[in-house]
This record gives sequence, C-alpha cells and structure tokens, in this order.
Amino acid sequence: MPYRSNRELPENVQNVLPSHAQDIYREAFDNAWAEYADPSKRRGNESLEEVAHKVAWAAVKKQYEKVGNEWRPKG
Repeated sequence: MPYRSNRELPENVQNVLPSHAQDIYREAFDNAWAEYADPSKRRGNESLEEVAHKVAWAAVKKQYEKVGNEWRPKG
C-alpha cells in the first residue's frame, strides 16, 4: 500500500507533520514497503505495514524534532 501522494498518508501523519516531513515519511514508507516485502527480512511477527510505518517515523525523526505539539526541522 505505498502512498502516491501526501494526501494519501494517514490522517495522524497529515495532521501533525509539516509538508516536507510528510515527503520524508512517504518516501521512507514506500522504500521500506519494497525492501521488507519478504517476511524473512522483518524481525519478529511484525507486519509489512508496521515495519514500513516504523521506518518512516525513524526517517522523519532524523531531520525533525517534536517541540511541544509541533514538529520542527532540527538545526
């Protein structure tokens, strides 16, 4: 279920992340979706969707930090 645009992202992602962070999330999710399609590449019993969302959030957190209720670029 890769995302073709930011408008397709889950509401909890759209509602909290700035546009650029949404781009990062979408691209990381889509890459992880392809990379971890084979269950043997995943740890434990996590679904492909769970793994892809974790990878996407980790990618966002490399460049953004949450300050209060707002996500801001690290800098």
